[in-house]
This record gives sequence, C-alpha cells and structure tokens, in this order.
Amino acid sequence: MTALRIAIVGFGKIARDQHVGAIAATPGAVLAAVASRNASLPGLPHFATIEELLEKGPEIDAVSLCTPPQVRRAQAAAALAAGKHVMLEKPPGIGVAELDPLISMAVDAKRTLFATWHSRHAPAVEPAREWLATRRIKSVHIIWKEDVRVWHPGQTWIWEPGGLGVFDPGINALSILTRILPKPVFVTAAELAFPANCQSPIAANLTLTDIGGLPVTAEFDFRQTGPQSWDIVAETDQGRMTLSRGGRIMEVDGKVVADAPDEEYRELYRHFVKLAASGASDVDLAPLRLVADSFLLGKRTIVEPFVD
Repeated sequence: MTALRIAIVGFGKIARDQHVGAIAATPGAVLAAVASRNASLPGLPHFATIEELLEKGPEIDAVSLCTPPQVRRAQAAAALAAGKHVMLEKPPGIGVAELDPLISMAVDAKRTLFATWHSRHAPAVEPAREWLATRRIKSVHIIWKEDVRVWHPGQTWIWEPGGLGVFDPGINALSILTRILPKPVFVTAAELAFPANCQSPIAANLTLTDIGGLPVTAEFDFRQTGPQSWDIVAETDQGRMTLSRGGRIMEVDGKVVADAPDEEYRELYRHFVKLAASGASDVDLAPLRLVADSFLLGKRTIVEPFVD
C-alpha cells in the first residue's frame, strides 16, 4: 500500500511536539511537506501558506491543519477543493455551523474530513467508558487546570475571539466526557472569567446534566501553577472511578486499574490512514457544541488583565 503523503500546515508547538513524531511512527503515513509562515523542518519542502503548498508543492494526499482555529475553515475548504484529505486539530473550528459545509464538501469530493479529539485516545478512556456502562452513575466532576504560560507560551491567538481561552484545554475534558458517558449531556449554566484585556475566558465553571438529571460539574482554569490537574471523577453505585493525567490513568476506589504510555497522536494518525483509505469522514461536534452553549449561557465576570 502506498503511504499517505501528509503535509503539516501550521508548524507551532503542537506540530513539533506531537504531530511530527506521530506521523513518523505511523505505518502507512509519511510527512511530505510543511506550510508555515514562521517555521520549517530541515530536509522537507517548506511553503509559507497552504495556497502556495497546493500550487507549488510536491504531490501530497492529505493535510494536517495545526493552525489556530480562526483560519482552519478556509484552509480546509482549499484542501478539499484540491482533492486532499483533511485532518483538523482540536478544536475543529471557531463555530459549530462552519463545519457543515466542510462535511458536505468532503462527501462530494469523496475525501476524508477528520475532526480530531486527541484526549479520547488516552489509554484509560476506553476502559473507563466500558466500566461506567455497567454502573449507575451518581455524579461526575471535572477538574481541568493548567498553567497557560507553560502550555501556550506567546500564543496570543488563544485570547482572541474564536481562540477559546481556557476552553482550548477544557474541550479535551469535554471530549472525554462525551465519550465515556452513556447518555448525551448538555450545559445548564456557566460562569466565565475574562481577563480585562482579553476576548476569551481564563477560567470557567460549568454545570451540565443529561436527560435523566445526572449532575455534572466542571472547573477549568488557566492560572494553575505547580502540579497540573487533568482529572475526571465519577461517583457510582459501585465505587468512585477517577481518570487522571488527562485520561492516562484510571483508578477505582484508589486502585489503579489502567495505566499505559501515551500514544494519543499515534492513534489519531492510525485512524486517519484508515479513514483516508476509503474516503470516510469522522466529525463529532459534541464537545464543540458544549463549548458554544457555555458561551451562550455563560455569566461573565471581569478579572485582572493577563500578561504573558
């Protein structure tokens, strides 16, 4: 089988830290080019924009869009129009409705559109989903707090409209939540804290539920220093299940029952290769809908300005 020739578009921290190595480790995938205004990778063809890549670049089969979400829709449309398969880093866009025409384009072109949720591929997520499926869940609480200066240094786009602010990591928690719970959840209330000089929140508290009234709460915060918190705790009729380290470790009543190395991005590219082989798409917008509803329902407060 010929390897899927992939170009990375947007060569920032996440592309360097995760995507390059994941592509190299994925059978049936090869990194063929990079398109980025400010960065390149030695030994690979480099182009400033996706338009230049598509017009003057080497033969490629797919693009992996690692640019800020504000520009992804136009880039994805250009790639699909050129007959390329498209992988979207999370979040897949700055709004829910803008994905609909891309889905239609992919169907018409018989090309893959893959909206990724890397945290769903953390090793303890599926064991947690299977464990919860046979229990009565009483409540769920999410604590997702990290230091923005460590994980998003100098990334001013995250504070602009569409950048999502603290929901950029928070949507990872929501992607796990919507995978492991047996019923869909929806937002009933939200409190959003906006720095005085930013257009996106630095912290958020959410209240959610499902059709049966399950109480679900979430705390997101970009101001955490020291140890970072990426935890989901579910109280059930058969004990407490805890997912920690972003879904890497699962415990039941304090006993570790699942713990494995992180291969989230490798799993994404393995799935992408399989999808592209048939031109199938995978676009689940449930986590993005929860974020959109949080903004719709959110009670806003202004806090101290953020200085990177």
